[in-house]
Amino acid sequence: MSTRFDILDTSLAGLRILQRKLIGDNRGYLERMFCKEELEFVVPGKNIAHINHTLTKRRGTVRGMHFQHPPYAEIKFVSCLCGKVYDLAVDLRRGSPTFCKWHAELLTAENHKTLVIPEGFAHGFQTLTDECEMLYFHTEVYCPEMESGLHVQDPRLGIQWPLPVKDLSSRDAGLPYLDDSFIGLAL
Repeated sequence: MSTRFDILDTSLAGLRILQRKLIGDNRGYLERMFCKEELEFVVPGKNIAHINHTLTKRRGTVRGMHFQHPPYAEIKFVSCLCGKVYDLAVDLRRGSPTFCKWHAELLTAENHKTLVIPEGFAHGFQTLTDECEMLYFHTEVYCPEMESGLHVQDPRLGIQWPLPVKDLSSRDAGLPYLDDSFIGLAL
């Protein structure tokens, strides 16, 4: 039983939402972003390898859909510290009953949610406000040679972005579309 988080499952096995519980009074609050002891079953045998903080300046910007191949596949804890984002994960696990299905959550500074994205998923988001700040916890080191992704407008994924897609980086704009040869990630 967690005292700092409500842990909710989604329709995609392993993809979870942490609802962070605030401890506060009239001065403000404290919230725990991660607790190895309470979240051990979510990250069994894993540690946080690095933490990233990002700023996306313009509303409508899309970043993604990124993942790392095994053995550098990672679990990500994604939270929004400022602004609002439509945060999305796609199941790329070979043999999964939800292969190529996606789930999205609205992450905001006010709703105190964290999306926990398991190994074998691609991740991306769209900013719904200007000046969005995100905090990522990763269980694996970044390995550029093992990094990959999928195009955010791939018709096979059928992602319904809330706003028109804009401001793709050149790297993200050049990510591939799925073809019949893609059989998923073996974990």
